[in-house]
Amino acid sequence: MASADVAMSTESGIAVNIPSGTVVLAATPIGNTADASSRLVALLERADIVAAEDTRRLFDLANRLGVHVSGKVVAYHDHNERDKSDGLLDAVETGATVLVVSDAGMPTINDPGLAIVRRAIERGLPVTCAPGPSAVLDALALSGLPTDRFCYEGFLPRKHSERLQHLRALRGERRTIVWYEAPHRIAEAMDDIEQVFGATRKMALCRELTKDYEEVRRGTVGEIRQSVVDTPPRGEIVLVVDGASREEAEQAAPESLGVEELAALAIERSAHDGVRIKDAIAQVVQEHPRADGSLVHRKEVYSAVLAAKEE
Repeated sequence: MASADVAMSTESGIAVNIPSGTVVLAATPIGNTADASSRLVALLERADIVAAEDTRRLFDLANRLGVHVSGKVVAYHDHNERDKSDGLLDAVETGATVLVVSDAGMPTINDPGLAIVRRAIERGLPVTCAPGPSAVLDALALSGLPTDRFCYEGFLPRKHSERLQHLRALRGERRTIVWYEAPHRIAEAMDDIEQVFGATRKMALCRELTKDYEEVRRGTVGEIRQSVVDTPPRGEIVLVVDGASREEAEQAAPESLGVEELAALAIERSAHDGVRIKDAIAQVVQEHPRADGSLVHRKEVYSAVLAAKEE
């Protein structure tokens, strides 16, 4: 199975090195097949083993590229990557080139690959990348928002409560923020983004990047939310939101209030605004999240309110 380093020439005349005894993480097209690099083509043709997230999609890509995959193909996905990694690395130790590819984009970025990278590092085996298409960087570049500092947050949480907690924790983030989101959850996600970040923060919604129907919607959070209501987007979606201003970051900095302090604030709010104590508790708890974005349980505050009134 083992092969020596091979410098093969592609149709473009570019020499591509196929490293032996190495794990190679290779980016695959995120939509446009023409984005496949000469290096990816050469690796697909010459790697001893190709570990693919979905073997059917791998062969579909190879057919579109006119490539014959000569090495052994194994399924390597979220449910088996830990179990498969050591076997693949045993082959690397004997000199094999193991190519790791996901369905689209770079392995390890919301895709399988991290397990084999960690085990290769632990075992002292070489790992390299054949970089290429990236939905995160594509969306960031097209958004028109600052790119000098940004953070990638993966997919937004699916559950409403967890999503709100996640967003609240990022309300004061100064860097540009990038998320993935699914089309069937985008309306709810935009409602929550507007609730937490406000309607005036700048953002971009990018969908079907590099494909024929690529679209980038730019505007404020409120404008993008309304566009989602008026024209629901389809396909794979990347959201890019501007970072907080200095003033927004200062306002978002959570006050470290304990249960007793929240109870006192709720009692004052109830008396001053003439609202029910339960409503006052709900308001002050919502306004004072913990540093991680989570909220103090309202029952704890209510118990503290009762205790304070008995004193």
